[in-house]
Amino acid sequence: MQQLSAPELAAWLADDSRAKPFLLDVREPWEFETCHIEGAQLMPMQSIPARIDDLDEDAEIVCICHHGARSLQVAAFLERHGFGKLSNLTGGVHAWALQVDESMPKY
Repeated sequence: MQQLSAPELAAWLADDSRAKPFLLDVREPWEFETCHIEGAQLMPMQSIPARIDDLDEDAEIVCICHHGARSLQVAAFLERHGFGKLSNLTGGVHAWALQVDESMPKY
């Protein structure tokens, strides 16, 4: 698993020569409604074990939460279940709001 900063993820998403990662937002629905990175898919942390088959083991997956702790736990869980192309967004959407998109609501 890799640790990915908000500016690194922004550069990846802007790079048309690279395949886009699957942005897995593991926060709660109310958090996602408050703010999220465009293109992210909501799958709350507690739903991951039941929905693991909905995820592509071969996809580049970036796990996202508020500050990076829950997403790190989810990435570690997925890694233990055979997923190999995982990144954790260090600092989560809070870091994204501070470093990439200052118009994003903070909570």
